[in-house]
Amino acid sequence: MFPVFATNALDAYILFAAFFFWIVPELVWFRLRGPRLSQGQIERFSGPLLMAAIWIGIWGSLNIAFALPQAAIPWHRGLVFGTGIILMLAGVAFRLYSIRILGKYFTTVITTQPGQTVVENGPYRWIRHPSYSGALLTLFGLGITLGNWLSLLVIMLATILGYSYRIFVEEKALAVSLGDPYREYMKHTKRIIPFVI
Repeated sequence: MFPVFATNALDAYILFAAFFFWIVPELVWFRLRGPRLSQGQIERFSGPLLMAAIWIGIWGSLNIAFALPQAAIPWHRGLVFGTGIILMLAGVAFRLYSIRILGKYFTTVITTQPGQTVVENGPYRWIRHPSYSGALLTLFGLGITLGNWLSLLVIMLATILGYSYRIFVEEKALAVSLGDPYREYMKHTKRIIPFVI
């Protein structure tokens, strides 16, 4: 079975709206806090590699959903699609909330700013990269909307690989730039999922 949005116009509009709700804030943040040369910037290609992983995952999962309909999730298609949309929107909302908590320290490149301190408010109390958690939840939701097990696997594998490298580079840079306070913070927090990983 093909994804429900391919056979139902209303579902296609709903997916487009959710995708729009996700992408527009990302473009705004990229424009406002995007790549600029900075003395504290340590990127190591993690940004471009992350973006490549995300778009390869999306492209691959879409192609698989149409090429291998026999891998469709066998449950109620409308319920699966609706669950995916809810997860997408929850992920976007959590990412935006995390960015708001981080405030002026949020950038789309790995960099530190003069006087920057470790933020431990809101979700940062439990996880070090809640904005990435939100993005991964959004992508998981997108994978669910496709209604295909292999599509979900492809999108998550690609993006987890991309975010793993990004987190590795970012934590190394923050440990050097922020020193002992960040290293202590790492000891009592998880990277992505509270109390898990």
